[in-house]
Amino acid sequence: MYTAGTESFLRQAREIQDEELKKFTARISGLLQNHDLGNETVDCLQRLFLIVSATKYGRKLDSRFVQLLQTVLHLPKSPEQVQTLCAAILREMSPNSDLSLSWDKTQDTKLLNLAFSIMLAQGNKMGDVEAVGQRVVKILEGRLPEGPNARHLLPLLSKVISFAPESLNEDQINLLSKRMVDWLRYASVQQGVPQSSGGFFNPRARQPGPISEVDGTVATDFFTVLSVGQHYTEDQWLNMQTFSMLRKWLLCYGSDGTTSPNSDDKSEVDGSVVSMVSVTSSSSRLLPPKERLREKAFEYCHRLIEQCNRRALKKTDAELQKACLTEAITIMDIICRQDSSYVYRSLSCLKNLHSQISGDLSCARVLLPIAQFFLNHSETAAVDSEAVYKHLFTKVPAQLFHNPMLAYEFIQFCRLNLPLFTESVSIFRQNSPNLFKFLAWNNPALVAEYMDILPVLLGPDTALEIFHLLLDLPCVAAALDVQLRSALTPLSERTALDSTSKPTTCQEAFRHPEYRGSFQYLLRAELSPGDPGRLTPVRQLLGSMASSPRVMQCAECVPVLLQLFFGVVAKFADGSLASKLVLAILERSDQLYEVPGFKAEVYRVMSSQLPVLCKLHPSLIVELSKPLLEFSGTVTNIQNKEDIFTHVVWAIGEYVSVFHDKRCTAEQINKFFEVLEAMLFEITQLRPSASVPKHSPRVISVLMTALTKLASRSQDLIPRVSLFLSKLRTFVQSPAVSSTYSAEDAEVILTRATELMNLLKMPSVAQFVLTPSAEVSSPRFHQDIHTSLPLAMKTTSRLLGAGGTNSVPG
Repeated sequence: MYTAGTESFLRQAREIQDEELKKFTARISGLLQNHDLGNETVDCLQRLFLIVSATKYGRKLDSRFVQLLQTVLHLPKSPEQVQTLCAAILREMSPNSDLSLSWDKTQDTKLLNLAFSIMLAQGNKMGDVEAVGQRVVKILEGRLPEGPNARHLLPLLSKVISFAPESLNEDQINLLSKRMVDWLRYASVQQGVPQSSGGFFNPRARQPGPISEVDGTVATDFFTVLSVGQHYTEDQWLNMQTFSMLRKWLLCYGSDGTTSPNSDDKSEVDGSVVSMVSVTSSSSRLLPPKERLREKAFEYCHRLIEQCNRRALKKTDAELQKACLTEAITIMDIICRQDSSYVYRSLSCLKNLHSQISGDLSCARVLLPIAQFFLNHSETAAVDSEAVYKHLFTKVPAQLFHNPMLAYEFIQFCRLNLPLFTESVSIFRQNSPNLFKFLAWNNPALVAEYMDILPVLLGPDTALEIFHLLLDLPCVAAALDVQLRSALTPLSERTALDSTSKPTTCQEAFRHPEYRGSFQYLLRAELSPGDPGRLTPVRQLLGSMASSPRVMQCAECVPVLLQLFFGVVAKFADGSLASKLVLAILERSDQLYEVPGFKAEVYRVMSSQLPVLCKLHPSLIVELSKPLLEFSGTVTNIQNKEDIFTHVVWAIGEYVSVFHDKRCTAEQINKFFEVLEAMLFEITQLRPSASVPKHSPRVISVLMTALTKLASRSQDLIPRVSLFLSKLRTFVQSPAVSSTYSAEDAEVILTRATELMNLLKMPSVAQFVLTPSAEVSSPRFHQDIHTSLPLAMKTTSRLLGAGGTNSVPG
């Protein structure tokens, strides 16, 4: 969110008209042509940059003005701030046909850096990018330029290898690897000389002292990015820049496809010995450039980890320590992937580090690269890393779900390692409730990532509980909000709690002994099967938070994830799991958090998946006959859960048949028939003393069709159905119904009733049409020319067509 002042500036920048913009650029042109490059010009360029960057569409600037910006950019005496602003404006205007950069004649490395960023925005050919890379390499091969100009070379090289890593040949890679070793390992340990404030000689100027550590002590080892000084020398700047691009360099050029001799034959004992004895400088100088860079990079990272054990005097240095830890561990992981002999030298160090920081929540992001290291190398080193994973998945999400950066990095870590989790880390699935806390709190930023993660979490043993987790996700978001507020409320401000009285607020309910167990189950860290009905009181208590933006955003993602859930589960669900899911759908239809619009969307998804589950396992209709009869025999389900009710009735009519389950007796069919008949009678009877309840034609049509299907399988029921269907004409044509239903709706009901009546006049044909055999359901007409189905269809059509005006057109 922007502040009010920032919003005002942006609005002014977006609303400025072209004519006013021309006048403003003319004013800037006058200042630039007069070489007035002071504060007024800087202020005008800053405002112009805001104008051209604040709108989604490109602002058109005069071609002469664009040329003038290029000229000022290349002026030898242009202040650095003016050059940076000119380059930023030209980048925003790119691609621009009026822009032509002459970077090849540029000697100033900072100017070359600015020109390269404009080239990338212009979309220059890859050949130009490679040419810039060769220019930078040529400078780095020779003697570096004096002064701050050398600082811009490595960032520029880093950009080049991001776009064209193949632009460097093997000799250049080796030479730069040697240079990087020198910059990493042999930077000065003395502070730089401050720039003179004037005068030829200043006798009071203090001589530069030694570099210090973050805790203020004098550094006794080589310089690193965590070394502290008031002024830095050029080689120290190169040291810090080399470390910043080290990860990218190793990933691009660190591996040559070979491993060190006998690296796979080292035992753990040998590795521990090697880790205690560092390679001496003389022997490391004999290594090839890539291997020597790996060696020195490893030493550098190891020293950074040691430096992070010191207590920083400044908060900024403490934050830098955490960032350096993350980068150092990641680089060590890359080195170990390229040369497995480093694995044993890293294990003890990282184990100790994990023990030190695992209890510090501020270092939680560092746990991710440590876990990544053990995921990649614990099998190679034959080390049990279960404790590392357990702490990561159990403690971190539960305590830091509200940290957006950690949430994103944590879920990206899970997403990138899904194959490894599937194979070896069972605790990943076991901690599914914890992982969903990130999603509940940080919606909708993480929905796309969870679309990849959810299929891996699902299995025959986890599917049912994850189904309940998804439905309770908005309630989890509300409970997390209450938990966080409760933790942040000082003890002195908490009201006294009377355990004998009912809580009046969410905060009181969270601390109330009667509801504490329910909140703990809702916010559990690991999978733990339980009765979702126990959460009903908590859902009611959290009702006041149902309309909060966070909860509503969370509710919006649930239908999407539910759709994915059923699509994945359908691939492995057996009859037992399918039955449990259908039963859970019926039960949870009454146990949902009252978020506006949430129920309707969930009902839509669940109802659409009922036919899928029933088609996979038709026998579950008979197995779940009692709950299905109870659900389909409740009138309020038609009014409140029309989608689910309609699909349940359809499934009964479709699958209550001996063809699908041998246990389906005539008595079973009669039970379903009587319940559905009572329901149809209930919603179509005319009561003189009350208004006619309006139900959708779809519900009435599905009920009629289901009854007809059941009657075709137990023909003693045919007269009852026929009599009922014949009375529907009177129902539809009555004045009370005519005033309630539209003519189109009445026609739909009457047409379906007439079709079904005509079909029941021929019971054998009705059974053939309404309960087709497998050969009919899965036809092979294009292969079997002797099938009798075409003849049967023609006969049925002719017979139904002869029924008069009330018949279905054949």
